Amino acid sequence: MGLTSDVSVLIGGEAGAGISAAGVSLSKVFMRGGLHVFGTVDYPSLIRGGHNFYMIRASKDPVYTQWDSHDLIVALDENTVHRHIKALKPEGGIIYDGEEIPTDNLDIPKEMKNLFAVPLKSIVKEVQGRPVVRNTVALGAAIGVLGYNIEIFEQILRELFTRKGEKVVAMNVNAARAGYNYATEHYANSLLFQVELVKATHKDRIFLTGNEAVALGAVAAGCKFYSAYPMTPASGVLHFLVALSEQTNMVTFQAESEIAAINMAIGASYAGVRVMTGTSGGGFCLMTEALSLAGMVETPLVIMLGQRTGPSTGLPTYTAQSDLRFAVHAAHGEFPRVVIAPGDVTECFQFTIDAFNLADEFQIPVILLTDKHLLESYTAIPPFTISDITINRGKLLPLAPYSGKQPYQRHKLTPDGISPRLIPGTPNALIHSDSAVHKESGFQGDDCAIASKMADKRYKKLPNLLKRLEKVPRIKLHGPKKADVTIVGWGSTKGVALEVMRLLEKDNVKANFLQVIYLTPFPTEEVKVALKDQNPILVEGNQTAQLGGLIREHTGIEITKKVLRFDGRPFNPLQLTRRIKEEL
Repeated sequence: MGLTSDVSVLIGGEAGAGISAAGVSLSKVFMRGGLHVFGTVDYPSLIRGGHNFYMIRASKDPVYTQWDSHDLIVALDENTVHRHIKALKPEGGIIYDGEEIPTDNLDIPKEMKNLFAVPLKSIVKEVQGRPVVRNTVALGAAIGVLGYNIEIFEQILRELFTRKGEKVVAMNVNAARAGYNYATEHYANSLLFQVELVKATHKDRIFLTGNEAVALGAVAAGCKFYSAYPMTPASGVLHFLVALSEQTNMVTFQAESEIAAINMAIGASYAGVRVMTGTSGGGFCLMTEALSLAGMVETPLVIMLGQRTGPSTGLPTYTAQSDLRFAVHAAHGEFPRVVIAPGDVTECFQFTIDAFNLADEFQIPVILLTDKHLLESYTAIPPFTISDITINRGKLLPLAPYSGKQPYQRHKLTPDGISPRLIPGTPNALIHSDSAVHKESGFQGDDCAIASKMADKRYKKLPNLLKRLEKVPRIKLHGPKKADVTIVGWGSTKGVALEVMRLLEKDNVKANFLQVIYLTPFPTEEVKVALKDQNPILVEGNQTAQLGGLIREHTGIEITKKVLRFDGRPFNPLQLTRRIKEEL
């Protein structure tokens, strides 16, 4: 039996059976053993029933997405085996409850030898646990057959259940140890490999989803008001911030609708605090009228748009990249905005902070364009650096009596199009901003000259906005400057593209990846330079190649080679590698 430091595990069972929690726990075991880890959950739009599964990829080398095939399947029901047996590697194995699932019922190839029947239900009874504790027993057994460190898992269980009392802690630790002991006694040398323990420390990594990283970015940026209506996959930001509200002194409010949520956020921003709202495609549809309001009254606003499969309800718990054009053009009328697409968990944190600064500096809406795969997948990453974070409130003036020689004008015409902001309630100042076409004072004015002047005022912000964006990476070219093929994409395609680059390199194909981060204002010149003399292939999670359309619109470059996926599932590295090689 040899050692490996690259393993893929799938845990499956019924929805509501704690599959995601089990996946996160095993992922943390690998992380604390020194491995890089990526974990993602697949679940239907059901509270209970249906099939859930969690995929874990762990390696001593950085990992960026899930894998196509698995070394071990932990089947908490019979359905898991039938659904995923084809994705099991020939030398892999299956853990299942031999008392609950007769081996004869399993439709598996005869040559498959690594069947690990563990009496999960009986062990739960022995430790006097509830039925859900069978997950803990199964994870202990998985650690046993993989030859990993059970003590790491025991420590995680102590941390997880301490608040429930020592009795609950002891019961879970005993359950994990019992599963581990059964596996090591009966199947110690069954697998063809054992997972290498790189180092028994986790202090240099944290394990986060994109949702959690966005929420932490908002906290770091000084957000003091978050309003949202729950909608998958953006609900995670709301849940995370609610749990932190006392620590952060942030007002976190679940509104009665998306319309209420965005209007509350605009009102709080008008009052002077940093604000954010989050939603998915259907909720963003409802927000678009108020998005125009924010553009008209020049009130800073950050919106996280978490994409899922549409149209309409679509596949509400699955991923997509089909709202790019929607984010770029949403709302009636014309006004400047910024659309940023982070590609990984670290970028979710960093770009959220950038979004708040840009919204304040230019008094515009900024949209963080994310997707389900990015928001709900976990990645083990180095802790964020917060010592160098800069907070820029733009032309928001301190709360002090107004002393200007002329009456305060909220929409005063300025060379850069950005007017000084006062907080409502400032002594000696009347602060007004009408949603209709308004004069510099903010009061309504229906003269055509005023309409033109105010439209010009809003777009005068663009030159300085573009100059400001020179300080941030609007695109990133990963890999060599010149390659046999350039993968072009945005958002969560970053992870699979980086994996594909490594796979192509093994086949002596040199590849790089052009990641477009800022979708509006579009980085025209940067993209032109990056694609010059390259052989591009577009990879997107939509049917109409929306990024490809933006590239053609702004640069004149037509990318004819495309790999598009629009069935709600993320790209798989091996499948995408094959598709790209077919296009070469």
